Amino acid sequence: MKGVVFCNEVQAGIIEKNISGEYVFTYDNNYFENTAYPPISLTLPKTKAVYKSAVLFPFFFGLLSEGVNKEIQCRLLKIDENDDFGRLLLTSGEDTIGAITIKKLEE
Repeated sequence: MKGVVFCNEVQAGIIEKNISGEYVFTYDNNYFENTAYPPISLTLPKTKAVYKSAVLFPFFFGLLSEGVNKEIQCRLLKIDENDDFGRLLLTSGEDTIGAITIKKLEE
């Protein structure tokens, strides 16, 4: 599964969960090369390097609802409450706090 990460509606990169369960974030080349565009997070500075993690990056995890809102979203969207990446792709496409939105990439 993959998602396109937008910063103020500009494509900033791609986040994915690969078949081994590892999370990967890569900046889009056009976004990276434009010095006017900031990094999406202090913990994910702009670099050509590929970010990898065994757990969902804390920055992206912070975009997820908690408590009652999490329960409601999971019930309505039929998402496993433990599927953080699925929740991220299905609930972070609009109305997020801050400049970052994520849209599921249809493959």
